[in-house]
Amino acid sequence: MSGARVAPWLWGTNSVARVVRLALVPFALVYGAMMRLRAGLYRRAVLKATRLPLPAVAVGNLSVGGTGKTPLAAWIARRYAGRGRVPGILLRGYGGDEPLVHRRLAPDAVVVADPNRVAGAERARAAGADILVLDDAFQLLSVARDLNIAVVSAESIAGSPWPLPAGPWRERWDALARADVIVVTRKRVPAAVADRLADRLAQRRAGSPICVAHLAVGALEGMESGTRRELRLLAGRRVLAAAGIADPESFAAQLAAVGAVVQLQAYQDHHPYGAADVARLVRASAGADYVVVTEKDAVKLRGRWPRDTPEPLVAGLAVRWERNGGALEQALDAVLPRFPR
Repeated sequence: MSGARVAPWLWGTNSVARVVRLALVPFALVYGAMMRLRAGLYRRAVLKATRLPLPAVAVGNLSVGGTGKTPLAAWIARRYAGRGRVPGILLRGYGGDEPLVHRRLAPDAVVVADPNRVAGAERARAAGADILVLDDAFQLLSVARDLNIAVVSAESIAGSPWPLPAGPWRERWDALARADVIVVTRKRVPAAVADRLADRLAQRRAGSPICVAHLAVGALEGMESGTRRELRLLAGRRVLAAAGIADPESFAAQLAAVGAVVQLQAYQDHHPYGAADVARLVRASAGADYVVVTEKDAVKLRGRWPRDTPEPLVAGLAVRWERNGGALEQALDAVLPRFPR
């Protein structure tokens, strides 16, 4: 097993993984205690949060990777742009693909990658932004926000319940008390699973809006040409799916859901794609009708795919609201009157 896949395997439900991660439980207990202590210090104002120069909407999660916070943050930025605002998307700077992905998903936004979010906010304002969307910022307690959105993946609840490193959890469920809105996302589990999770969260967080979003493949386009293709093109066809993301299995399941016969080539999250990787994919593409990649992978493959080989198709994710999406829209809109331009 490659190091790229160790963590998902370790946090899985098989009996061997459960035995192996027992050795990590003491570290998980220490990590969880430290996170609770830190959150408590900020809650009691022993540690102070810095106010940003613009209104700020934070999007983040309780677990690591694969929850859908990036497509949701981009959806929020596009919605603000559609209302005449200039959103600034602030990233912590990890993974060189993320700024490129956001620039493609939200072309009207100012995208700034900087581990110092205060400095990043100043850069975004100088570039014309008048509202901020902070991606991956639920645990960024040192920065104040005007709306706090927590994303919970319906897929993540089936794995290990432990904090890092014995499980995928950065914080426990009680951290959702900081959230103004909770968004349950699903990629491959049935809608009923996401609904049951939303019902459980609604019982724990009475009064907080609980939304459910289906993150599904919404469109295909040529990686180099940008030509739009219909999803039905993949039905019954052999598809080589290349995914260097946190949850590549969900990507394969999404393509299979539209009828594709999928062969998955999974890489670690933020995989850089060396020349040897590209060459292997090109060779493997000879046995497939189509190569389909995520937007996150496409930003690193563009300009490097041989011109004499059919271009990969890029699968874009659409945010489709299945429950209470209007509540999130109202919460986003409520931020604007407090900060007129």
